Amino acid sequence: MKNQQTPPKKTFKMPSAYTILFLIIIFVALLTWMIPAGQYSTDKAGNIIAHTYRAVAANPQGIWDVFSAPIYGMIGNDKTEGAISISLFILVIGGFLGVVNQTRALDDGIASVVEKYKGKEKILIPLLMILFALGGSTYGMAEETIAFYPLLIPVMIAVGFDSLVAVAIVLVGSQVGCLASTVNPFATGVASQTLNISPGDGILSRIVLLVIVVIISILYVYRYASKIEKHPGKSLVFAQREEDLKRFALNNRDEAGTKMTTRQKLVLWLFGITFLIMIMGLIPWDQINEKWTFFVSFTKWLQGIPVLGSLVGSHLVPFGSWYFTEITTLFLLMAVVVMFVFKMKESAFVTSFLNGMGEFLGVAIIVAVARGIQVIMNDGNITATVLHWGEMGLSNLNSAVFITLAYIFYIPMSFLIPSTSGLAAATMGIIGPMGKFAGVDPSLVVTAYQSASGWVNLITPTSGVVMGALAIAHVNITVWWKFMFKLMIYLLITTMIFLSVLALL
Repeated sequence: MKNQQTPPKKTFKMPSAYTILFLIIIFVALLTWMIPAGQYSTDKAGNIIAHTYRAVAANPQGIWDVFSAPIYGMIGNDKTEGAISISLFILVIGGFLGVVNQTRALDDGIASVVEKYKGKEKILIPLLMILFALGGSTYGMAEETIAFYPLLIPVMIAVGFDSLVAVAIVLVGSQVGCLASTVNPFATGVASQTLNISPGDGILSRIVLLVIVVIISILYVYRYASKIEKHPGKSLVFAQREEDLKRFALNNRDEAGTKMTTRQKLVLWLFGITFLIMIMGLIPWDQINEKWTFFVSFTKWLQGIPVLGSLVGSHLVPFGSWYFTEITTLFLLMAVVVMFVFKMKESAFVTSFLNGMGEFLGVAIIVAVARGIQVIMNDGNITATVLHWGEMGLSNLNSAVFITLAYIFYIPMSFLIPSTSGLAAATMGIIGPMGKFAGVDPSLVVTAYQSASGWVNLITPTSGVVMGALAIAHVNITVWWKFMFKLMIYLLITTMIFLSVLALL
């Protein structure tokens, strides 16, 4: 009798973010058949006026409406603004990053920093964590970090640390940056566009939060590294140290080091200058101080110069008034500048730009699919009803309590919808206006959402970045959770206190 093999057990696999969002669209469409329809009066700017809710005729959404929702989520209709501006920005910044990555300026830049501090590796912990945090905070650096683990792990193990230190430098550094995103287009950008506010609104407070959480994270990783340097047996992966020494043997690496070319250094400068210009353009200078009108005056003066003003362009917008059209134009322009500075061939530029756009196409589409939820709610006339329930429930709620509850709400939602851009587009249209009823500024709701999303992305097994990093380091995720437990508590408490204080100010 032949041995009968037992068929492998089917394991549950989390559906993609697209499927989850489309299921939510179907669920919300069903709700339009059950929830009473209603509307609020709005002011000239389109902002909801509190206490003006009234019942209107129901408009339940059907099958055709469900499938057209993502389409209108992209292009917009008379009730919902489309996501085309943010989706186009995501594609263009993807193209820009594709061109920069073609030069290998970022990869070789990090490699040269590691080479420069050879023998003083402990200094690399704060230095590299700051660099990765800036990447996470400005352009959502995540998948791009995978290339750095094979570079850092052997270095950290060889000098007496362990693979956890190397993973923490990159993963914690970049994701804490995402937690305190300043102008991250995939978090701050999508959420702000959903609420019709500038990504620059609230940027100063987010910079403060970034400094705080980065310092906490650096101290945490540095303290662990110092402890296992003195007492190797206290390493959480000490049992596999001998195996790691063989697996990540330094003599298998290129000892020649990495030397950056002059062109690569120029590309790095252009890369930094691009994000600096974007931040300068998004900060609402006249709202900080009504006398800070220099950029407005300078722009008018420049455009008034004969010939030069026309040459610069008639659509030039002063710093402080930039929105997605301006920052998209900036990244397209700077991609071309990088091409000329690096002396890249036209064919290579076009290929790298389109490949970069292709890598971010999924993100651009997911924003539209997520916006489809808002389309169904608005067309079904139930958005105002949900807001009205929120208004009644929040009437006596303290602003600090609301922002804390919003932060807590986004933690499980970040597990359910791991896409930061998809989560923002799907929920911000409801949570943001609810915050107004509790006296919370929309920009603070954005901060609460991205803080929760960034917090979850440090440990979630649904993240390809987390699981990829741990696979390269040969570290079990339960060991990573044990390593991260205290830091997660510190970040959770710090962020909640920070949000509460800002809400009360």
